[in-house]
Amino acid sequence: MLELLSLKPEAFGLDISDLSLKIIKLKRKGKKIELASFGETEIPPGIIKKGEIRKEEELIKILKEALKKVRGEKIKTRYTIVSLPEEKAFLQVIKMPPLSEEELKSAILYEAENYIPLPLEKVYLDFQVVSPSKHLKHLEVLIAALPKEIVDSYTRCLKEAGLKPLALEVESLAVARALIKNEITQRSVLLIDFGATRTGFIIFLGRSIRFTTSITVSSEDFTNIIAKTLKISQREAENLKRRFGLEGRIVLKIKDGVKKKIEKGKVFEALIPALTDLIQQIKKYIDFYQTHTSKEYLPPDSLLIEKALLCGGGANLKGFPELLSLELKIPVELGNPWVNILSDPKKGLAKLPLEKSLAYATALGLALRGIQGK
Repeated sequence: MLELLSLKPEAFGLDISDLSLKIIKLKRKGKKIELASFGETEIPPGIIKKGEIRKEEELIKILKEALKKVRGEKIKTRYTIVSLPEEKAFLQVIKMPPLSEEELKSAILYEAENYIPLPLEKVYLDFQVVSPSKHLKHLEVLIAALPKEIVDSYTRCLKEAGLKPLALEVESLAVARALIKNEITQRSVLLIDFGATRTGFIIFLGRSIRFTTSITVSSEDFTNIIAKTLKISQREAENLKRRFGLEGRIVLKIKDGVKKKIEKGKVFEALIPALTDLIQQIKKYIDFYQTHTSKEYLPPDSLLIEKALLCGGGANLKGFPELLSLELKIPVELGNPWVNILSDPKKGLAKLPLEKSLAYATALGLALRGIQGK
């Protein structure tokens, strides 16, 4: 079928964050889905800050160049599914009586005022009905709202770059689509998106996100702490973090030829305050979720966290899953952002191996929506 005759044009995933832009294009081959194109472009500090675009013209230039540099197949479509910043969004699962679609639209506008801390005329509001479980007495509805000025800014940049956004989606929704197998769980699953500038916490239960928030503890913070504590450069600290993580014996070469030895555990010791802060905040939000979520219509023990899945550029830190598992007392493992795309991500992904894919979790979730035509 010709693309221009298709009712659902193919679209690629575009993940825009403060310091990077990631692109994923999937394609169908028979009944299977394969990786067609991917790419990552750095965004200099200051262009986007805490999800807010500060320099639109510069971002437009970066978007245009990034599309030319993708690896794999050339991206011909202009249609895209784009992430919107988590820290600017408001998401909430609310309960509504069984209503028709039109009645639901009106009722949600009225009900949303109780959950969104901004005037409704200043936000874009969307919702989706969570697939009903065993009960029929009410509907569970996930509402999402973002400030109009934020969304309009992203839309302007995309259109000026020659792109046609089919959908704009909050990051956490894309992450959940990428990591949760078949997008359904029987018990709560915690998703930890450990990124360059922040860490996102997402709790998924049933067929929907139930809780989401983000904090400023980040992978970049870890690098800065290592550099400052061990009195080494940012580049050396980043290499140290990537190569040895929370363990290992390292010898560093200093410019004047003198070798400086860092004993086993020094990197871990340097990161103890930041790790403690991260773990305490995770525990706090888990407790908040479990004590503030209504259990009226949920199966027994469904609010207990079954496991945690790690993703994001900082997720590969050696010893990180094991430490979190020990402290949180739940299984913690690296997520598989191909779980709903490929039967075996270890095969056919030489250009984008599983460990590197963790940084593309959001982009993969967006691209998956693009190829599903939702």
